[in-house]
Amino acid sequence: MRKVPASEQPTQVVVREIITETVKRRQISWVFAVAIFLGVCLFAVASVLLGGQIIYTSIVPIDDNTVVYEVIAREQPVTVASTTGEAASQVPLSPIFTEEIQFWQPLIAEWALAWEIDPNLIATVIQIESCGDPFVSSGAGAQGLFQVMPFHFDPGEDMLDVQNNAARGLAYLNGGLDVSDGHAGLAMAGYNGGHSVIRRGYAVWANETRRYYYWGTGIYEDATLGLTESPRLQEWLAAGGQGLCDRASQSQEQYLIQYE
Repeated sequence: MRKVPASEQPTQVVVREIITETVKRRQISWVFAVAIFLGVCLFAVASVLLGGQIIYTSIVPIDDNTVVYEVIAREQPVTVASTTGEAASQVPLSPIFTEEIQFWQPLIAEWALAWEIDPNLIATVIQIESCGDPFVSSGAGAQGLFQVMPFHFDPGEDMLDVQNNAARGLAYLNGGLDVSDGHAGLAMAGYNGGHSVIRRGYAVWANETRRYYYWGTGIYEDATLGLTESPRLQEWLAAGGQGLCDRASQSQEQYLIQYE
């Protein structure tokens, strides 16, 4: 895996969205098309001058009457550490994560060292996926702490075993970090929507992946900024995450009885 220096590590993507007035696409003239092109070019120049970098531009027909233009640009780094590498793997786990995530702190530290991944990124994925519930299964079939799909496991492998589940989940997260050159947000988008979404761009992501990116980047950024409480995490809890955490707390009691 490429180890991304702190000076290069982008942790946030900015989405610019412009919705045009209602027009029939067949009536869009070449003059309008040129104006669109020039507008995108001007935005690109302005972004570079302001320290950003254009990484995706799209003109997407939503229906017969509407066209949406979206540009995703990198902001300047807001963290002092990379997502990957030996140094990143040894940072302490942030206190912003819920009690159900802190429950797994020793294992998260172990996994971080083994995979050379920031433990706060690992914790962010667990927070969103299961809130630390080792026994949870989704309607789509995703299993356990990291919500790993069955096809990632070998035949007969215990998918709910915490170490097996972590090995499969972290292997996939690690692959996303490789594809995205260590970009935390894009790697999390890839974890949710498949690695192919990393290069395809925000405009074609499923709504679920867009939400995952929103929650993940916000929580991870709050963790790396050294906050004691995460506004984005509190928003996630209020949006339905609290129920997941309540179930996780009960599962962890069962886990302690079963394995201790």
